[in-house]
Amino acid sequence: MELGPEDDELSLKERIMDNPRPAMIWLAGALLLLSVQFGAVAETIMSVPPWNDIVDLLPVAPGAAALAAFGDRLADLPTLLSRETIPNQGYYHPETGWENTFLGLSPAWAWAVRVALIYVYAFVWCGWLWYAYEIFREHYRYADWTPRDDMVDRLRVHRWGQFGLVIVIAFLVMALFAPAMSPTVADANLYNPYSYDFEYYDDDVGEVVTITEGAANAQSYSRGGDANIGPMQYDDFDRFAPFGTMQDGKDLFTFMAYGARVSLFIGLLYLFLAGFIATAFALLTAYYKGLVDLAVVITGDSIQAMPQLLLLIMLSVVLGGTWIAEIYNGGLILALIFAATGWPGLWRAVRGPALQVSEQEWIDAAKSFGQRPSVTMQKHMFPYVLGYLLIYSSMNLGGVIIGVAGLSFLGIGVNPPTPEWGRAVSGGQPYVETASWHISLLPGIMIVFVVTAFNALGDGIRDAIDPKIDVGGGEDEAAGSAAGGGA
Repeated sequence: MELGPEDDELSLKERIMDNPRPAMIWLAGALLLLSVQFGAVAETIMSVPPWNDIVDLLPVAPGAAALAAFGDRLADLPTLLSRETIPNQGYYHPETGWENTFLGLSPAWAWAVRVALIYVYAFVWCGWLWYAYEIFREHYRYADWTPRDDMVDRLRVHRWGQFGLVIVIAFLVMALFAPAMSPTVADANLYNPYSYDFEYYDDDVGEVVTITEGAANAQSYSRGGDANIGPMQYDDFDRFAPFGTMQDGKDLFTFMAYGARVSLFIGLLYLFLAGFIATAFALLTAYYKGLVDLAVVITGDSIQAMPQLLLLIMLSVVLGGTWIAEIYNGGLILALIFAATGWPGLWRAVRGPALQVSEQEWIDAAKSFGQRPSVTMQKHMFPYVLGYLLIYSSMNLGGVIIGVAGLSFLGIGVNPPTPEWGRAVSGGQPYVETASWHISLLPGIMIVFVVTAFNALGDGIRDAIDPKIDVGGGEDEAAGSAAGGGA
């Protein structure tokens, strides 16, 4: 169905109602993809902090209990890509081979199959979302061409930006699918190891015996020399460790997968809060200028003049005994502090584009017609600023990840037992020159890759939005401050 001039006043909803078939086909495919993992989606929503921490802090009430019970029932729904469907924890029997694993495969191969299918599933979703854009462009968009088409085309040939996008997607999948990707159960291996047990074949007694996760961890630690379970190795209890074990015997990959959730939560909450403040102030200062601009400049400069590390330490100590510190073991406090101290950098990054668009003729025309300032800022200024906000937000997220990891390395950031990548680097530091080098090196490499990927994605978005942007002037200085947004 082609859109004609008579359809100019139709909303997107009305256009879809007039030609529902393409949208329905896409929706059916999306529901099919969602259905195979619906239980995992519900489990993620109900188990990822701060949701579970907030539920624990709610007053005891029938409504809260019913909500928690409903979430548990959703999480119990069968899922295709789960450790229950593709189990990898089992034991090797000399007579029958591997027991309790997927199709009798070794734990390493069973885990690899599950992880590979998870990433295939994730990239199928990415392709289906791209197909949604193609459907919109072909069936529901009036114009045959828009500037957005050129942006997409430039990003499709921007190899550095594509490299960043792939790594970022891999990082997001690792965080979102941490329960399924981890070779062990986090609660059993990281949080309450002495409350869970498992079976393994004991060669000394010649039979299957039971042992707690904590007792097995105590005999599977990596501290250099002969006491080491390295990457892609099994411990004495037939547990496979893709990244090896930590100095306390816990599985490093499980620690890293759940630590990715911590970094993602803190980074996204920071960007949402800091981006909202920065954008609001950028639009207000560009529209009103004068005293409003001066007040925000003084406030922003005053915040940036304070040493962020000392401020983080002070506020963490002051707020450490409050209820807010119980949410994510200090992760929420870090996100709020980063947002409160980091918005001036983002504001300076988007202030220039906001001032530039405020001088355009269409802004003056909107004022002369008596349009409300809020409407002018929302419809005519914000779309122009949004692209620059995406650029510097992507770069800034890498700085936050480094900042959180650095604070955790110093023992200040997220408190145990919540996993955080910087604490893994710190815990493995004494063993860097030993056989247990993996404890520090692998998390460090992942931090470098993820931060580089966010910066590369920011570069790709920047070049896609404006290939002639001047990266050597004042805006690049703002980008530098954004990229170094960590403590």
